[in-house]
This record gives sequence, C-alpha cells and structure tokens, in this order.
Amino acid sequence: MKKIEAIIKPFKLDEVKEGLAAIGVQGLTVSEVKGFGRQKGHTELYRGAEYEIDFLPKIKIEIAVSDDKFEPVIDTIQEKAKTGKIGDGKIFVYDVDKVVRIRTGEMGDSAI
Repeated sequence: MKKIEAIIKPFKLDEVKEGLAAIGVQGLTVSEVKGFGRQKGHTELYRGAEYEIDFLPKIKIEIAVSDDKFEPVIDTIQEKAKTGKIGDGKIFVYDVDKVVRIRTGEMGDSAI
C-alpha cells in the first residue's frame, strides 16, 4: 500500500478531486496548509505599506491506495493540478505497512 501526499494550489482542488473520483478513488483527506518552495512568497501592498508574504496558502491532499493504483493517482493529480507556473506543488509517495479500519477491524487493502 502507498500513502500519497500532494501539495497543490487551492483553486485546483475541485479539478483534482473530480479527476480522482473518475478513476475510482473513494476517499481522501484535505488540509489547508501554508508553505513555500522555490516560489519564496511574494510582496503585497496593503493600505499603502508593502508586506512580504513568506508562506503561501496551499492544499494538502492525503490518499491511501493499493500498490496497483498509485501510479494512476499520481498521474491524475499531476495532470489536474498543473498550471505550468511556479508553485504548482509536489507529490510525495510513502510505503504503508498497515491499515486498520476502526469500525470493523478490517486490515490491509480492504480497509482503504
């Protein structure tokens, strides 16, 4: 099993969610996060004063999938979240040793 974490631009969430639903992803977790990479933030003007915005708003999506499904999930996220501009985000993939559904006690792929 794999856990996929994707950091994307907030306005791309609906597009990514619909793309994942189309390939059969049944569940995901979404968090509002802030951060920066090469983008390094930007400067904003507010009431005549300039402010450096270091941390930009992003969305973090977390998905657990079986080993045979993680490549299509990655491809879908990359396709739907891409704008071609700096700050599009990153995708991280982790191995998952064990998953347990709390309600039923199911384990492994059936618990996803």
